[in-house]
Amino acid sequence: MYMHLRTNLPKPTMELRGFPVPREMQSFPSWNVYYEYIKAYAAHFNLYKHIKFLHYVTSVKRVGNVWKVKHRHILKGEVFEEEYDFVIVGTGHFSKPNMPEILHEKLFKGTIIHSHDYRVPDVFTNRHVLVVGAGPSGMDIALDVAKYSKSLVHSHHSKVNFRTKFPDHYIRKPDIKEFNETGVIFVDGTYEEIDDVIYCTGYEYDYPFLDKSCGLVIDKHSVIPLHKYMVNINEPSMVIMGLVIRACLVVAIDAQARYATALIKGNFTLPSKEEMMSEWQRQADIIRSKGRPISDIHFLAEKEDQYYEEMSEESGIDRVPPVMFKIRTMDTEAKLENLYTYRNYVYEVIDRNTFTRRLETETKTANNSALP
Repeated sequence: MYMHLRTNLPKPTMELRGFPVPREMQSFPSWNVYYEYIKAYAAHFNLYKHIKFLHYVTSVKRVGNVWKVKHRHILKGEVFEEEYDFVIVGTGHFSKPNMPEILHEKLFKGTIIHSHDYRVPDVFTNRHVLVVGAGPSGMDIALDVAKYSKSLVHSHHSKVNFRTKFPDHYIRKPDIKEFNETGVIFVDGTYEEIDDVIYCTGYEYDYPFLDKSCGLVIDKHSVIPLHKYMVNINEPSMVIMGLVIRACLVVAIDAQARYATALIKGNFTLPSKEEMMSEWQRQADIIRSKGRPISDIHFLAEKEDQYYEEMSEESGIDRVPPVMFKIRTMDTEAKLENLYTYRNYVYEVIDRNTFTRRLETETKTANNSALP
Protein backbone atom coordinates (compact mmCIF):
# COMPACT_ATOMS: atom_id res chain seq x y z
CA MET A 1 0.00 0.00 0.00
CA TYR A 2 1.62 3.20 -1.13
CA MET A 3 1.54 6.47 0.78
CA HIS A 4 -1.00 8.39 -1.29
CA LEU A 5 -3.20 5.44 -2.24
CA ARG A 6 -6.96 6.03 -2.14
CA THR A 7 -9.67 3.69 -3.31
CA ASN A 8 -10.60 4.13 -6.96
CA LEU A 9 -14.26 3.39 -6.29
CA PRO A 10 -16.54 5.51 -4.07
CA LYS A 11 -17.46 4.35 -0.59
CA PRO A 12 -21.01 3.05 -1.29
CA THR A 13 -19.38 0.37 -3.46
CA MET A 14 -16.79 -0.36 -0.76
CA GLU A 15 -19.33 -1.25 1.93
CA LEU A 16 -19.66 -4.76 3.34
CA ARG A 17 -23.20 -5.96 4.05
CA GLY A 18 -24.35 -5.50 7.63
CA PHE A 19 -21.64 -3.01 8.53
CA PRO A 20 -22.17 0.51 7.10
CA VAL A 21 -19.11 2.57 6.29
CA PRO A 22 -18.76 5.53 8.68
CA ARG A 23 -20.69 8.55 7.48
CA GLU A 24 -17.62 10.74 8.03
CA MET A 25 -15.48 8.53 5.79
CA GLN A 26 -14.14 10.37 2.74
CA SER A 27 -15.91 9.54 -0.52
CA PHE A 28 -12.76 7.80 -1.82
CA PRO A 29 -11.01 6.82 1.41
CA SER A 30 -7.29 6.46 1.85
CA TRP A 31 -5.89 2.95 2.21
CA ASN A 32 -5.32 3.27 5.95
CA VAL A 33 -8.86 4.52 6.64
CA TYR A 34 -10.35 1.65 4.67
CA TYR A 35 -8.00 -0.81 6.37
CA GLU A 36 -9.36 0.33 9.73
CA TYR A 37 -12.89 -0.28 8.40
CA ILE A 38 -11.97 -3.87 7.48
CA LYS A 39 -10.48 -4.47 10.93
CA ALA A 40 -13.54 -2.95 12.60
CA TYR A 41 -15.74 -5.29 10.54
CA ALA A 42 -13.76 -8.30 11.73
CA ALA A 43 -14.00 -7.14 15.35
CA HIS A 44 -17.72 -6.32 15.11
CA PHE A 45 -18.57 -9.83 13.90
CA ASN A 46 -16.09 -11.48 16.30
CA LEU A 47 -14.13 -13.05 13.43
CA TYR A 48 -10.65 -12.96 14.95
CA LYS A 49 -11.27 -16.05 17.06
CA HIS A 50 -11.82 -18.05 13.87
CA ILE A 51 -8.54 -17.02 12.26
CA LYS A 52 -5.30 -18.97 12.65
CA PHE A 53 -2.70 -16.24 12.28
CA LEU A 54 0.88 -17.13 11.27
CA HIS A 55 -0.25 -20.37 9.64
CA TYR A 56 0.94 -20.85 6.07
CA VAL A 57 -1.05 -23.28 3.91
CA THR A 58 1.33 -25.55 1.98
CA SER A 59 -1.01 -28.10 0.43
CA VAL A 60 -4.68 -28.56 -0.45
CA LYS A 61 -5.36 -32.01 -1.85
CA ARG A 62 -8.51 -33.91 -2.76
CA VAL A 63 -8.41 -37.42 -1.28
CA GLY A 64 -11.59 -39.47 -1.64
CA ASN A 65 -14.47 -37.30 -0.48
CA VAL A 66 -12.48 -34.90 1.69
CA TRP A 67 -9.97 -32.09 1.37
CA LYS A 68 -6.67 -32.70 3.13
CA VAL A 69 -5.09 -29.38 4.08
CA LYS A 70 -1.53 -28.99 5.35
CA HIS A 71 -0.37 -25.79 7.03
CA ARG A 72 2.78 -24.74 8.85
CA HIS A 73 3.21 -22.39 11.79
CA ILE A 74 5.61 -19.79 10.45
CA LEU A 75 7.50 -19.18 13.71
CA LYS A 76 7.43 -22.62 15.34
CA GLY A 77 7.77 -24.68 12.17
CA GLU A 78 5.09 -27.11 13.31
CA VAL A 79 3.17 -28.79 10.47
CA PHE A 80 -0.52 -29.67 10.73
CA GLU A 81 -2.81 -31.70 8.48
CA GLU A 82 -6.59 -31.55 8.74
CA GLU A 83 -9.62 -32.72 6.75
CA TYR A 84 -12.41 -30.50 5.51
CA ASP A 85 -15.66 -30.91 3.59
CA PHE A 86 -15.39 -27.51 1.88
CA VAL A 87 -12.49 -25.27 0.97
CA ILE A 88 -12.79 -21.56 0.18
CA VAL A 89 -9.66 -20.05 -1.35
CA GLY A 90 -9.69 -16.39 -0.38
CA THR A 91 -6.10 -15.32 -0.99
CA GLY A 92 -6.95 -13.12 -3.97
CA HIS A 93 -4.62 -12.54 -6.89
CA PHE A 94 -2.63 -9.41 -6.08
CA SER A 95 0.46 -10.93 -4.49
CA LYS A 96 2.76 -12.29 -7.20
CA PRO A 97 3.88 -9.52 -9.59
CA ASN A 98 3.57 -10.15 -13.30
CA MET A 99 7.01 -9.14 -14.57
CA PRO A 100 7.35 -8.59 -18.33
CA GLU A 101 10.26 -10.12 -20.22
CA ILE A 102 11.89 -7.35 -22.22
CA LEU A 103 15.01 -7.63 -24.34
CA HIS A 104 18.31 -6.56 -22.72
CA GLU A 105 16.68 -5.62 -19.42
CA LYS A 106 19.78 -6.84 -17.57
CA LEU A 107 21.91 -4.23 -19.35
CA PHE A 108 19.92 -1.41 -17.75
CA LYS A 109 21.86 0.29 -14.93
CA GLY A 110 18.89 2.11 -13.39
CA THR A 111 16.39 0.72 -10.90
CA ILE A 112 13.43 -1.49 -11.75
CA ILE A 113 10.56 -2.22 -9.37
CA HIS A 114 7.00 -3.50 -9.67
CA SER A 115 3.99 -1.51 -8.42
CA HIS A 116 3.76 -4.21 -5.73
CA ASP A 117 6.83 -2.61 -4.12
CA TYR A 118 5.99 1.04 -4.81
CA ARG A 119 5.59 3.06 -1.60
CA VAL A 120 6.49 6.76 -1.86
CA PRO A 121 6.92 9.13 -4.81
CA ASP A 122 9.47 11.57 -3.41
CA VAL A 123 12.37 9.14 -4.00
CA PHE A 124 11.87 9.94 -7.70
CA THR A 125 12.40 13.69 -7.27
CA ASN A 126 14.14 15.14 -10.37
CA ARG A 127 14.48 11.67 -11.89
CA HIS A 128 13.51 10.41 -15.35
CA VAL A 129 10.93 7.76 -14.56
CA LEU A 130 9.31 5.20 -16.85
CA VAL A 131 5.94 3.74 -15.83
CA VAL A 132 4.84 0.66 -17.78
CA GLY A 133 1.14 -0.18 -17.95
CA ALA A 134 -2.11 1.79 -17.93
CA GLY A 135 -4.41 -0.16 -15.65
CA PRO A 136 -5.76 1.48 -12.48
CA SER A 137 -2.40 1.24 -10.68
CA GLY A 138 -0.46 2.39 -13.73
CA MET A 139 -2.51 5.56 -14.14
CA ASP A 140 -2.58 6.28 -10.40
CA ILE A 141 1.15 5.78 -9.85
CA ALA A 142 2.08 7.69 -13.00
CA LEU A 143 0.23 10.77 -11.75
CA ASP A 144 1.62 10.31 -8.23
CA VAL A 145 5.23 10.14 -9.43
CA ALA A 146 4.77 12.93 -11.99
CA LYS A 147 4.40 15.43 -9.14
CA TYR A 148 8.06 14.83 -8.27
CA SER A 149 9.89 13.49 -11.31
CA LYS A 150 11.78 15.52 -13.91
CA SER A 151 10.03 13.54 -16.64
CA LEU A 152 7.36 10.85 -16.54
CA VAL A 153 7.51 8.51 -19.52
CA HIS A 154 4.42 6.31 -19.74
CA SER A 155 4.60 3.21 -21.92
CA HIS A 156 1.37 1.35 -22.65
CA HIS A 157 -0.91 0.07 -25.41
CA SER A 158 -4.25 0.81 -23.78
CA LYS A 159 -7.00 1.92 -26.15
CA VAL A 160 -8.88 3.67 -23.35
CA ASN A 161 -9.56 7.29 -24.30
CA PHE A 162 -8.38 9.19 -21.23
CA ARG A 163 -9.25 12.87 -21.66
CA THR A 164 -7.10 14.01 -18.73
CA LYS A 165 -4.77 16.95 -19.42
CA PHE A 166 -1.44 15.54 -18.28
CA PRO A 167 1.48 17.78 -17.20
CA ASP A 168 3.96 18.99 -19.81
CA HIS A 169 6.68 16.58 -18.66
CA TYR A 170 4.35 13.56 -19.14
CA ILE A 171 5.50 11.68 -22.26
CA ARG A 172 3.25 8.99 -23.75
CA LYS A 173 5.09 6.10 -25.43
CA PRO A 174 4.10 2.77 -27.00
CA ASP A 175 5.39 -0.63 -25.86
CA ILE A 176 9.08 -1.17 -25.10
CA LYS A 177 11.26 -2.84 -27.72
CA GLU A 178 14.42 -3.14 -25.65
CA PHE A 179 16.59 -1.67 -22.92
CA ASN A 180 20.15 -0.44 -23.08
CA GLU A 181 22.40 0.71 -20.25
CA THR A 182 20.85 4.17 -19.84
CA GLY A 183 17.36 3.98 -21.23
CA VAL A 184 14.69 2.41 -23.38
CA ILE A 185 14.01 2.03 -27.10
CA PHE A 186 10.33 1.80 -27.94
CA VAL A 187 8.64 -0.11 -30.77
CA ASP A 188 8.21 3.10 -32.75
CA GLY A 189 12.01 3.54 -32.79
CA THR A 190 12.13 6.44 -30.33
CA TYR A 191 14.46 6.49 -27.34
CA GLU A 192 14.28 7.95 -23.84
CA GLU A 193 16.96 8.13 -21.17
CA ILE A 194 15.55 6.63 -17.99
CA ASP A 195 16.72 6.52 -14.37
CA ASP A 196 13.98 4.36 -12.87
CA VAL A 197 11.33 1.93 -14.12
CA ILE A 198 8.07 1.02 -12.41
CA TYR A 199 6.27 -1.98 -13.90
CA CYS A 200 2.52 -1.59 -13.36
CA THR A 201 1.88 -4.81 -15.22
CA GLY A 202 -0.55 -6.59 -12.93
CA TYR A 203 -0.29 -9.83 -11.06
CA GLU A 204 -0.24 -13.54 -11.75
CA TYR A 205 -2.75 -16.07 -10.52
CA ASP A 206 -0.63 -18.01 -8.10
CA TYR A 207 -1.90 -20.89 -5.98
CA PRO A 208 1.15 -23.11 -5.35
CA PHE A 209 -0.64 -24.90 -2.51
CA LEU A 210 -3.37 -26.32 -4.77
CA ASP A 211 -2.63 -29.91 -5.76
CA LYS A 212 -3.51 -31.25 -9.25
CA SER A 213 -6.22 -33.32 -7.58
CA CYS A 214 -8.18 -30.07 -7.23
CA GLY A 215 -9.12 -30.40 -10.89
CA LEU A 216 -8.32 -26.83 -11.88
CA VAL A 217 -6.16 -25.61 -14.75
CA ILE A 218 -4.15 -22.68 -13.42
CA ASP A 219 -1.75 -20.48 -15.31
CA LYS A 220 -0.54 -16.99 -14.55
CA HIS A 221 -3.51 -15.35 -16.30
CA SER A 222 -6.47 -17.64 -15.60
CA VAL A 223 -8.06 -20.22 -13.31
CA ILE A 224 -10.45 -22.58 -15.10
CA PRO A 225 -13.11 -23.96 -15.20
CA LEU A 226 -15.23 -22.03 -12.70
CA HIS A 227 -19.02 -21.85 -12.40
CA LYS A 228 -20.32 -18.35 -11.75
CA TYR A 229 -16.69 -17.16 -11.73
CA MET A 230 -16.06 -18.99 -8.45
CA VAL A 231 -17.17 -22.64 -8.06
CA ASN A 232 -14.64 -25.29 -9.07
CA ILE A 233 -16.69 -27.23 -11.65
CA ASN A 234 -14.63 -30.41 -11.32
CA GLU A 235 -14.69 -30.33 -7.50
CA PRO A 236 -17.63 -28.10 -6.51
CA SER A 237 -16.87 -28.25 -2.78
CA MET A 238 -14.09 -25.77 -3.55
CA VAL A 239 -14.78 -22.09 -4.14
CA ILE A 240 -12.21 -19.55 -5.40
CA MET A 241 -13.07 -16.02 -4.25
CA GLY A 242 -12.43 -12.66 -5.83
CA LEU A 243 -11.20 -13.53 -9.33
CA VAL A 244 -13.63 -11.22 -11.11
CA ILE A 245 -12.14 -8.27 -12.97
CA ARG A 246 -13.72 -4.91 -13.84
CA ALA A 247 -16.33 -4.88 -11.12
CA CYS A 248 -17.15 -3.33 -7.78
CA LEU A 249 -14.76 -5.83 -6.24
CA VAL A 250 -15.84 -5.46 -2.60
CA VAL A 251 -19.51 -5.78 -3.55
CA ALA A 252 -18.72 -8.77 -5.75
CA ILE A 253 -16.69 -10.57 -3.07
CA ASP A 254 -19.40 -9.88 -0.49
CA ALA A 255 -21.98 -11.45 -2.82
CA GLN A 256 -19.69 -14.40 -3.51
CA ALA A 257 -19.25 -14.94 0.24
CA ARG A 258 -23.01 -15.06 0.72
CA TYR A 259 -23.37 -17.42 -2.27
CA ALA A 260 -20.66 -19.72 -0.91
CA THR A 261 -22.29 -19.70 2.54
CA ALA A 262 -25.66 -20.65 1.04
CA LEU A 263 -23.97 -23.46 -0.89
CA ILE A 264 -22.22 -24.87 2.18
CA LYS A 265 -25.41 -24.68 4.25
CA GLY A 266 -27.29 -26.60 1.56
CA ASN A 267 -29.73 -23.77 0.84
CA PHE A 268 -29.58 -24.59 -2.86
CA THR A 269 -28.24 -27.23 -5.20
CA LEU A 270 -25.76 -26.50 -7.97
CA PRO A 271 -26.59 -27.50 -11.54
CA SER A 272 -25.08 -30.78 -12.68
CA LYS A 273 -21.40 -30.85 -13.62
CA GLU A 274 -22.43 -31.25 -17.27
CA GLU A 275 -24.69 -28.20 -17.12
CA MET A 276 -22.06 -26.05 -15.39
CA MET A 277 -19.40 -27.14 -17.88
CA SER A 278 -21.68 -26.44 -20.83
CA GLU A 279 -22.38 -22.92 -19.57
CA TRP A 280 -18.68 -22.28 -18.96
CA GLN A 281 -17.73 -23.62 -22.39
CA ARG A 282 -20.25 -21.33 -24.05
CA GLN A 283 -18.60 -18.31 -22.38
CA ALA A 284 -15.14 -19.56 -23.36
CA ASP A 285 -16.22 -20.08 -26.98
CA ILE A 286 -17.55 -16.52 -27.20
CA ILE A 287 -14.23 -15.16 -25.93
CA ARG A 288 -12.19 -17.25 -28.35
CA SER A 289 -14.45 -16.34 -31.28
CA LYS A 290 -13.53 -12.71 -30.67
CA GLY A 291 -9.82 -13.55 -30.78
CA ARG A 292 -9.46 -12.73 -27.12
CA PRO A 293 -7.32 -14.66 -24.57
CA ILE A 294 -9.02 -17.05 -22.17
CA SER A 295 -8.03 -14.69 -19.32
CA ASP A 296 -11.06 -12.62 -20.36
CA ILE A 297 -13.16 -15.38 -18.76
CA HIS A 298 -12.75 -13.45 -15.47
CA PHE A 299 -14.05 -10.13 -16.84
CA LEU A 300 -17.44 -8.86 -15.68
CA ALA A 301 -17.43 -5.28 -17.01
CA GLU A 302 -20.87 -4.59 -18.55
CA LYS A 303 -22.11 -8.01 -17.32
CA GLU A 304 -21.66 -7.12 -13.65
CA ASP A 305 -25.29 -6.42 -12.76
CA GLN A 306 -26.44 -9.48 -14.72
CA TYR A 307 -23.99 -11.55 -12.68
CA TYR A 308 -25.55 -10.42 -9.42
CA GLU A 309 -29.01 -11.26 -10.73
CA GLU A 310 -27.91 -14.75 -11.80
CA MET A 311 -26.24 -15.43 -8.44
CA SER A 312 -29.41 -14.45 -6.63
CA GLU A 313 -31.66 -16.53 -8.88
CA GLU A 314 -29.50 -19.62 -8.46
CA SER A 315 -28.72 -19.42 -4.75
CA GLY A 316 -31.56 -17.40 -3.22
CA ILE A 317 -29.23 -14.80 -1.69
CA ASP A 318 -30.33 -11.17 -1.59
CA ARG A 319 -29.62 -9.51 -4.91
CA VAL A 320 -26.95 -6.83 -5.08
CA PRO A 321 -28.90 -3.65 -5.85
CA PRO A 322 -28.57 -2.44 -9.48
CA VAL A 323 -27.53 0.96 -8.13
CA MET A 324 -24.03 -0.39 -7.48
CA PHE A 325 -23.39 -1.06 -11.15
CA LYS A 326 -24.89 2.33 -12.04
CA ILE A 327 -22.48 4.08 -9.65
CA ARG A 328 -19.51 2.21 -11.14
CA THR A 329 -20.65 3.18 -14.64
CA MET A 330 -20.76 6.88 -13.78
CA ASP A 331 -17.49 6.67 -11.86
CA THR A 332 -15.82 5.06 -14.90
CA GLU A 333 -16.93 7.97 -17.07
CA ALA A 334 -15.60 10.42 -14.48
CA LYS A 335 -12.22 8.67 -14.64
CA LEU A 336 -12.15 8.98 -18.42
CA GLU A 337 -13.00 12.65 -18.14
CA ASN A 338 -10.32 13.59 -15.61
CA LEU A 339 -8.11 11.33 -13.51
CA TYR A 340 -7.19 14.27 -11.31
CA THR A 341 -10.76 15.14 -10.29
CA TYR A 342 -12.91 11.99 -10.32
CA ARG A 343 -12.37 11.47 -6.59
CA ASN A 344 -13.92 14.88 -5.89
CA TYR A 345 -17.41 13.42 -6.34
CA VAL A 346 -19.61 12.19 -3.51
CA TYR A 347 -22.05 9.38 -4.33
CA GLU A 348 -25.05 8.69 -2.11
CA VAL A 349 -27.48 5.80 -2.54
CA ILE A 350 -31.18 6.81 -2.53
CA ASP A 351 -32.71 3.37 -3.11
CA ARG A 352 -31.90 0.11 -4.88
CA ASN A 353 -31.92 1.79 -8.29
CA THR A 354 -31.10 5.43 -7.68
CA PHE A 355 -28.21 7.52 -6.41
CA THR A 356 -27.11 11.13 -6.29
CA ARG A 357 -23.74 12.58 -7.18
CA ARG A 358 -22.31 15.92 -6.18
CA LEU A 359 -18.98 17.60 -5.87
CA GLU A 360 -17.65 17.63 -2.33
CA THR A 361 -18.01 21.41 -2.19
CA GLU A 362 -21.59 21.45 -3.47
CA THR A 363 -24.66 21.52 -1.26
CA LYS A 364 -27.16 20.61 -3.95
CA THR A 365 -27.41 17.12 -5.36
CA ALA A 366 -28.37 16.05 -8.84
CA ASN A 367 -30.26 12.83 -9.34
CA ASN A 368 -29.00 10.44 -11.95
CA SER A 369 -32.45 9.61 -13.30
CA ALA A 370 -31.34 10.70 -16.77
CA LEU A 371 -28.92 7.80 -16.92
CA PRO A 372 -29.93 5.02 -19.32
